[in-house]
Amino acid sequence: MKIVLINGQNHKGSSYHIGRMLAERFPESKIIEFFLPRDLEHFCVGCYTCIKNEEKCPFYTEKKKIMDEVEQADLLIFTTPTYGMRASAPMKSFIDLTFTYWMSHRPRKCMFSKKAVVISTAAGAGAKSATKDIQNALFYWGVPYIKEYGVAVQAMCWEQVSDKKKERIKQDIEKLVNKIANNPNPRVCIKTKFMFGIMRMMQNKGMGSSSEETEYWKVNGWLDKKRPWNK
Repeated sequence: MKIVLINGQNHKGSSYHIGRMLAERFPESKIIEFFLPRDLEHFCVGCYTCIKNEEKCPFYTEKKKIMDEVEQADLLIFTTPTYGMRASAPMKSFIDLTFTYWMSHRPRKCMFSKKAVVISTAAGAGAKSATKDIQNALFYWGVPYIKEYGVAVQAMCWEQVSDKKKERIKQDIEKLVNKIANNPNPRVCIKTKFMFGIMRMMQNKGMGSSSEETEYWKVNGWLDKKRPWNK
């Protein structure tokens, strides 16, 4: 199994350590790791160039390095600290810069068979709100299996987290590992199929963002009977 771990911070804090804990519970896996903003330090400038040609994005090279690995992964793990009750700014920027992967634009067939876990920690409140930012993006990517894990660690860094709290986290991660292992071939849910159908209808009616995107749907056969998931 190939795991891609995307961290919404450069430092190796509590969220990072829990993400690694999860990834390393699959010992036969290859783990590819990225840190934001180190590996993608840009903000979307709203030029809309990518709507017509994704390769014309001014940050295409850095973005492609990450997304090539994402497309090849079996399991995606996203970690983010909780900043202002939400995901970190670098993680939010990553979501902005990959919005063409959404079902409303150029969804990738490979995304409709992946599994993902979103992890966030906070000293107090807000971790679950932070995971929602990423979970929402993954849903629109078409990922059918998404688990969220938000936890208040009552500490400023992993070293300060109490042994009791770490043991509880370890137990939670073990349960999560079992859930992932017991669902080897996740199926696309009715909500995703419905949303895909809405986007398909818009593309068919010429209501997409560009003619290039409509052509993308046409080439994939999605304007006819083909779908990006296995029936």
